[in-house]
Amino acid sequence: MATVYRAVDESLGREVAVKMFRTGAAADLTRHQEETRMLAALSHHGLVTLLDIGIDDSDPKERHPFLVMELVEGANLEEALKTRTFNPREISEIAYDIAEALEYVHANGVVHRDIKPSNILLVEYGTSVFRTRARLTDFGIALDAESARPTSDQATTGTAAYLSPEQAGRREITAATDVYSLALVLLRCFTGALAFPGEVIESALARLVEDPDVPDDLPGEWTAILRGMLARDPADRPAVAELTVAFRQAVIAASARHKSEAPLPPIDEPTRLAAVRRYDILDTPPEGAFDRVTALAARAFGAPVALVGLADEDRIWFKSRYGTDLEEIARLTPASTTEGAPVERVWVINDAMSDPRTAQHPLVAGEFGMRFCACAPLATPDGQLLGLLIVIDFVPREVTDEQLATLEDLAGIVVDELELRLEARTLADALDPDAELAAEPDSGQDAASRSSASSAGS
Repeated sequence: MATVYRAVDESLGREVAVKMFRTGAAADLTRHQEETRMLAALSHHGLVTLLDIGIDDSDPKERHPFLVMELVEGANLEEALKTRTFNPREISEIAYDIAEALEYVHANGVVHRDIKPSNILLVEYGTSVFRTRARLTDFGIALDAESARPTSDQATTGTAAYLSPEQAGRREITAATDVYSLALVLLRCFTGALAFPGEVIESALARLVEDPDVPDDLPGEWTAILRGMLARDPADRPAVAELTVAFRQAVIAASARHKSEAPLPPIDEPTRLAAVRRYDILDTPPEGAFDRVTALAARAFGAPVALVGLADEDRIWFKSRYGTDLEEIARLTPASTTEGAPVERVWVINDAMSDPRTAQHPLVAGEFGMRFCACAPLATPDGQLLGLLIVIDFVPREVTDEQLATLEDLAGIVVDELELRLEARTLADALDPDAELAAEPDSGQDAASRSSASSAGS
C-alpha cells in the first residue's frame, strides 16, 4: 500500500518519516484523504504524530500522496519478537501503553482494525525511567472495513493471524475488534507462537470455530484477562477502559519482583549501609521519578501523606514526598537496636500514641501529629534494607490485606527503578571506562565527592 522513508525536514532540520503511497489511483487518493483526516484529529502520546501532508505530482500520470510523520526511533514489536523474549513486566508495560492509546482512539470514534506486532513501535527515550514505551502506528485501514477481510485471492491488508472473528466472518466491526487483536499480540508475547498459524484463509477462518489456547499458568491474572479479551462474541469482551486499569495493576504486580512471604535476613548495618551508598542517591535532590509511587500509595490507603525514605546511619532521607515538606527524620529505631534483627516484609502501627515503639517519637509527640503509619521495606534483590515506603495518617485506623499488598508492590517498583539505574550506570562505565576518570581532577576526597554527585545526577 505504501513505503515509509526516513527523511529530513529541511526547514526545521529534523528527521521525519515520509509514508509514500505507491500509486495515485482514485481509490488510493481516497484512502490517503481518509487516513490524513483521521490522523490529523488524533493527538496522544501513544500514537505517532502527523506533521504534514502532500502529493508528489512530479509525474502527472502517477500522483503519489504522502504523509510526513514524526520519526520514531526503535524496532517494532514484530522485529523484537524474532530476536528476544519479553518478561511479564515488559509485556504488561506494552499492554498498558497500547490500551491507553486505544482508549483514546475509541473515545474519538475510531477503530484501528489492524492491531499487530509490526504496528507497535518500541521506543527508547533515554530518560531516567529505564523502560521501553510502546506506540501505535499505521491507521491505514481504520476506516476501510473491506481491506481487513480475507479475499478470494488470499490478499488482505490486515494480517490474518491477528484478525478478530467478526473481521474474518464479515460482520460488524466495533472497538471490541481491537481488543481481540491486542489479546492475540499479547498471547504471542507470552508464548512466542502464533495462536492461528497457516495461510491467510486457513488462519482467518480458524477463529470462527475454535478459541486460542491460553496457558493456565500465565503469571498473575493474565490467563483470565486474555481469555476474556479472546471471547468470540464481541459483547463478552472487556472494554479497553477496563483493560487499561487491569494492565496498570499487572505492571505493578510484575514490578514487585522482590516480593516474598519470608522476612528479610537479619540486618548487618555495615553491609546495609554499603548497599544504600552503592546507588549514589543519599546526597541528591528529591526524586521526581518516585512521585507517582507515593501518590499511588496515598491513594490506595486514602491517606494524606506518603514518603519514600532511604535510611542512613541515624536518619531517614525522603526522596519523594506526597502531602508534606518533610526532608528527613531520625530513624524510628537506632542502628544499635536493629543490628541482627529480622525485618518484616510489611508492618503497620495502627495507633502510634498507644504503641510503645513510637509514642515518644517526635513525629508522634510533636506538632506533626502522626497517629498511623504503614511501612514496606525497600529491599535489594539480596535482601539488604535500603529504606521504607511509608504511608502516614493523622488519625488511628485499620488497613486491609489488599492495601498492604499494594504497598509492597509499590515498594518493589521503587527498588526496580534503583536497580535499573545501577545497571545502566554499570553498562555505561563498561562501554566507556575512561570517561569518568578523564572528567575527575586528581584531588582526593573532593574529586570522589564530585564523582559521586555526577553519577547520581546521570
